[in-house]
Amino acid sequence: MAGSRLTPDEAMRKHWPEYLMEAWGLGTFMVSAGLVTTLLEYPNSPVHHAIADPDLRRALIGVAMGLTAIAIIYSPWGKQCGAHINPAVTLTFLRLGKIRAIDAAFYIAAQFLGGALGVALVWVILGSAFADPPVDFVNTRPGVAGLIVAYLVEVAMALGLMLMVLTALASMRLMRFIGLFAGLMVATYIAVLGPFSGMSINPARSFASALPSQYWENLWLYFTAPVIGMQLAVSIFRLAELGHERFCAKLIHDDAYRCIHCGHEPAKQSVESGSLIETARPQGQTGRS
Repeated sequence: MAGSRLTPDEAMRKHWPEYLMEAWGLGTFMVSAGLVTTLLEYPNSPVHHAIADPDLRRALIGVAMGLTAIAIIYSPWGKQCGAHINPAVTLTFLRLGKIRAIDAAFYIAAQFLGGALGVALVWVILGSAFADPPVDFVNTRPGVAGLIVAYLVEVAMALGLMLMVLTALASMRLMRFIGLFAGLMVATYIAVLGPFSGMSINPARSFASALPSQYWENLWLYFTAPVIGMQLAVSIFRLAELGHERFCAKLIHDDAYRCIHCGHEPAKQSVESGSLIETARPQGQTGRS
């Protein structure tokens, strides 16, 4: 369970698959973002010429990224690690006491590393088409409305996303749909609010794009606003008493996969004396209370 202590060596030895999966998750998201954005926004792309309306192109990018998020969350690896793929999400579960501090630290490191590797991979594949403006490593930048508006929009988007996650996790009826809700919100945010803030709500996602381009200006915005927004969501969730907190630090808690946060192990069957015997699960929180 999240309350038990592990040394860094123990955590890495026991939980390295989940850390790898978190890196894969954001890396996959960044590869998708890079490929789709280049396809639609690179001036010499035939798709860019075929779709002249920039609003329609942005909406299509939103749909693609929403579907990518859904695929990651419902994938076997997403179900095992919990599919945070965002330091702000991990810090929210840390505040709620659903993840160990050492696991949170490794999750966040993996998210930053995975995102950076994803961007680097697209750069290797697409070269200047991805690196040069207007695609520009899919950097996140404040819109024409200015920094204050961008900051408030990032806070509001992060708050809305996490409030949805917490409310759905607290409901047995809604929790299975979290991935769909998240994908829909990501698509809508990109299509509607992207022009105001660049639509990040993820410090590791913005860092991944800033690293190869060395575009550090306003990165503080994308490091702080998502965290503040999601922490505010916790306060609202608790003050409004929107549900219990017996859930786990996973967006989708599938009993077929182990959970390093609540201690759940999938049921195993072994042959003993010619009969199948189901091994007992460890006692404790399963995340499906």
